[in-house]
This record gives sequence, structure tokens and C-alpha cells, in this order.
Amino acid sequence: MTTSLPRITATSFLTLHYRLSGPEGDIINTFNDKPATLSLGTGELSPEVERCLLGLEEGAHQTFSLAAGAAFGPRNPDMVQWVAGKLLRQLGDPHQSYNVGDVVQFPTPDGQGSYAGAVQEVKSGEDGGAVLFDFNHPLAGHPVSFEVKVIGVL
Repeated sequence: MTTSLPRITATSFLTLHYRLSGPEGDIINTFNDKPATLSLGTGELSPEVERCLLGLEEGAHQTFSLAAGAAFGPRNPDMVQWVAGKLLRQLGDPHQSYNVGDVVQFPTPDGQGSYAGAVQEVKSGEDGGAVLFDFNHPLAGHPVSFEVKVIGVL
């Protein structure tokens, strides 16, 4: 009698290695570090990435190619915003400096989570200056390669 390996469902708790990459290379890669543990359906992965996992057996190792915008949606120009230097000093370290390419964590309005913005431009000025942040996911609007090795399924 053969027993089948556990398969991933919409509410599975997983241990896995995964890599998300776009045209510029890897954004997340756990293959050279500790595996990730996460629960499907909780927003830890995008819905399209979760759909790739559904039905995979424990031990599976696969790579998926997702079309531009499928994994993290299209780029939204409204999510590129200037933030006043005065506000940045109030929210964080008043001596923090910002450089193009830096990724900065911001608290959500309810204080329960955070979101990230990538610095696009820095302007200095007598009024404290401002920093242009892109709050889009780094892979929004891009084709995505998603590689996964499923270690455990609960």
C-alpha cells in the first residue's frame, strides 16, 4: 500500500524554499538560508503566487513563469509619492539620511504592520526637503519567475 504525500491546499501551513525574481534578478531567495514558513490565505504571498502552489506535493521542486503584472499587479503611478523631510524626521530618526535605492519601512496607520517604499529621488531645501518614494512592490508590472521547493505541508 502506498501513501500519498500531503498536498498544498488553500489553507495549508508550509515550510519551503522559494525565489522570486524579475528582470533585475532576485528579490527574495531563501535557498541559501533558512527555509520560510507561512500560511496560505493570509496575504504573505500574492494570490497568483499562492495559486501556483495549490496541489503541489511535499517534496515538489518547480519553477513558474508569471506574466508581467500577474504576480503583483500593474505599476500604479499614484504609489510614487513625495514625502516631506519634516514628516520623515517626525516619524523616524531625525538624523536619518536617504539615498536613491534605499528601502524604508513605514508603519501602517493602525500601527499593526508596516509597508516599504524605495527612494527614487532626494531633494534638499530650506523647508527640510523631500524624498520621492515608490510604494509599488518591486516586481509590480514585471514578469516574475517563481521557484519553489516544498519541504513540509501541514
